[in-house]
Amino acid sequence: MPRAVAPLALWGGVECTVNRVGDAWFDQMDRNGHAVRPDDLDAFAGLGLQALRFPVLWEKVAPAALADADWSWPDARLARMRVLGLRPIVGLLHHGSGPSHTSLVDPAFPGKLAAYAAAVAARYPWIEDWTPVNEPLTTARFSGLYGLWYPHGRDEATFWRALANQCRATVLAMRAIRAVVPGARLVQTEDLGRYWGSSDLQDQVAFNNAMRWLSWDLLCGRVDAAHPLHGWLRDCAGAGAAELEWFLANPCPPDVIGANHYVTSERWLDTNLAAWPARSHGGNGRQRYADMEAARCFAAPAPGLRTLLLEAWQRYGLPIAVTELHLDSTREDQMRWLLENWRAALAARDEDGVDVLAVTVWSLLGTWDWNCLLVECRGYYEPGAFDIRGSGPRPTGIARLAAHLAAGRVPDEAVLQAPGWWHRGDRFMGPPTAPPPDASAPPPLPRPIPDPSVPVAPLLVTGATGTLGGAFARICAQRGIAVRVATRAELDIADAASVAHALERVRPWAVVNTAGYVRVDEAEHDVERCFRENTLGPHVLATECARRGIALVSFSSDLVFDGARRDPYDEGHPTSPLSVYGRSKAEAESRVLDTYPQAMVVRTSSFFGPWDVHNFVTLALTALRAGRTFAAADDLVVSPTYVPDLVHACLDLLIDGESGLWHLTNGHALTWAEFARRAAAAADVDASALRPRGSIELGLRAPRPSYSALHSRRGATMPTLDDALRRWVATRSTA
Repeated sequence: MPRAVAPLALWGGVECTVNRVGDAWFDQMDRNGHAVRPDDLDAFAGLGLQALRFPVLWEKVAPAALADADWSWPDARLARMRVLGLRPIVGLLHHGSGPSHTSLVDPAFPGKLAAYAAAVAARYPWIEDWTPVNEPLTTARFSGLYGLWYPHGRDEATFWRALANQCRATVLAMRAIRAVVPGARLVQTEDLGRYWGSSDLQDQVAFNNAMRWLSWDLLCGRVDAAHPLHGWLRDCAGAGAAELEWFLANPCPPDVIGANHYVTSERWLDTNLAAWPARSHGGNGRQRYADMEAARCFAAPAPGLRTLLLEAWQRYGLPIAVTELHLDSTREDQMRWLLENWRAALAARDEDGVDVLAVTVWSLLGTWDWNCLLVECRGYYEPGAFDIRGSGPRPTGIARLAAHLAAGRVPDEAVLQAPGWWHRGDRFMGPPTAPPPDASAPPPLPRPIPDPSVPVAPLLVTGATGTLGGAFARICAQRGIAVRVATRAELDIADAASVAHALERVRPWAVVNTAGYVRVDEAEHDVERCFRENTLGPHVLATECARRGIALVSFSSDLVFDGARRDPYDEGHPTSPLSVYGRSKAEAESRVLDTYPQAMVVRTSSFFGPWDVHNFVTLALTALRAGRTFAAADDLVVSPTYVPDLVHACLDLLIDGESGLWHLTNGHALTWAEFARRAAAAADVDASALRPRGSIELGLRAPRPSYSALHSRRGATMPTLDDALRRWVATRSTA
């Protein structure tokens, strides 16, 4: 029977890992800027969060002797949190191995961490919720079994030593904290995922599923002679009888099970290696098998968070909070992931009787380089509730959704009515399969997903026959965003009646205008038509969208500038176009934003993409591959833009609710000739037939700025040009 419980709370967290690789430390808070931005806390509180997983990390506060600890950073932040009414859940070690004077395999490690915990509790005796060590099992895997993090072990004994030290440190740390704060609560985090596998791998599946509970089992005093891993710990991992007895004699069960959940948490193991990508192949020394995300394999979606919460509840009977919930994906799928799992937590609590306290938005400021498991700095950023790539953290659609959930509401947004990629038919990486029956698993629970029979308001894209319009249609389909692409016959953007009729017929949630006059040189003698398509049309769209409150994106150009600068133009620089085309775009910008300030106008330039055979890169490389000469301007500096990146960035910003002027390019200033040479290098094509020429020699009739590179002061939301060219080459090679 459903029972009366407190409302499900929304917590937050900042990715704060300080991991060591060799002699180098990688610090997420330095990279996301939280280390130097105290105002982040006010932004977090503004979402309506009740609690914040907050780092007071050993490596940062006391990297040398504890007597030399610098408390200034946590002093200021924790004081501000008290003012804001934001309850801290203090973490002391987050995927770290401690300062340089210790490590996860140092026998003195548990006592040293406990001494630090005692000092933190003495300084902040009002704090009640603590996570001395985040995800000890995951950290032990990465540091002691997989060799990724310090001390780079690749054996069972190092794994066990790292895990035992972290769990022992947790027990001793909580003992020290409770000596100061008797009612202190342990919120112990760990990944909640489970394993499934082909019928010939059931022993391995059972082993992995026993392993996933090990840190919680140790803390709860459950690893006795009857535990399924007891023999392995003793005989293979080198666990001594005395230390296993120590955990039995010194239980420290969590007050709250902190369950972390990712789309990669549930795994499928399969000995049919040919069915799965080579990157997934591995083994256990006896059998070779693929280790895949279950979401990419199961014909029906993986059982999911609701089932996992019930399983943890049945095992421990302890309150549970979902302490990490993040997806590296497009913005709408990030939001769909949060919303679906919020609903799963509600269902587990209200329908299954699981004592679920909260769901955590993680990570509020996004993450850096988790796609390579933090072994190097590659510059790969995943936004969170805030995007930090700009002058300051910018709220994303996740922040808007989080604020709604904290207030007990679910926003009625079209992109949330469609299923995430983990439900869609294009998700599979091999033959769709069903896991064999598992008597140890609770029965699958129904998970509500959007009803495909209910029509979803689409995104309306004008300019069906153009490069950009076609790219929006293609990428919206990939992202599960309902889209209607209109031809000129269906929608004449410069005719108010045509626009009004289309908006009433389609009822879109947003309009993206990719229609327009694009022939820059011909515009010099075709002024009226150019201004009709490029200026009047966007103005009419803005007028009609403003009347209905429909979001609008329209596009402008780098040709609104005169080229007098020699460093990139940002959104604040005044326009001064040289050509008819440039004047038509500059006038459109003013009309659109004056009429509809909530619209978004995107300036971009120099398109190239994998689906348009007439773009500059394709033409240049086609000629150079054939040994033909190719002439390119060496006196015009531009910022090339990879069309798929532009579309993805525009969709993310549109979903975030952004407005005003944005500069979106792949962020590199170079001449057309340099661009051709760089593309040739990326494609391993001989560029000796490239002929740099002045723009006058090339017969360009319309005056162009000699320098029109673009930069955004609002946020660098697109990958680098070299990264885009690598992907262009890869896409074209498989076309």
